[in-house]
Amino acid sequence: MDNQKLIEMLPPVTDANRGFWEGTLAGELRLQYGDSGIPRYPESPVDPVTLGEDVEWRAASGRATLWSWIVMHQKYFPAFADEVPYLVAFVQLEEGPYLMTTLVDPPEDLECGMPLEVVFEQVSEDRAIPKFKVVTL
Repeated sequence: MDNQKLIEMLPPVTDANRGFWEGTLAGELRLQYGDSGIPRYPESPVDPVTLGEDVEWRAASGRATLWSWIVMHQKYFPAFADEVPYLVAFVQLEEGPYLMTTLVDPPEDLECGMPLEVVFEQVSEDRAIPKFKVVTL
C-alpha cells in the first residue's frame, strides 16, 4: 500500500483528536471520557450526557468483538487500489463504542462475535493506525 496516499486520507491531527493519535503511537487505543464516565469514540467537544466540556483520553483494553464485516472488491480509494480485495470490519470495543477498522491476517471462517485485540500499524513517523486481529483461544 502507498503509505503517502493513506496518510493523505487520514483526518488531520487537531487539539480535539490529538489524545487518540498520541495513544496509537504509544501502542494504546484511547477513548475519550467526560463527566458522565461513558467512553466515546469518535471524539466530541462535550460529554453527550452532561454537556460538560472537561474531557480526557484514557487507554482502552484493546479488546473488541467482531460485529460485522465486508470484503471490498471495488477500487474505491486510490490508497487501497493495490489491496483489493480488502476487508473492512466493524468492531465493538469492550468498553462499548464501535470502530470501523480492518483485520490483520483474518481467518477464512470469520464469524460475528469473534474476540479481537488491537494491533497498530506505523504508517509514518507521527501516525499509527489501529487494526485488529482475531484472538485464538
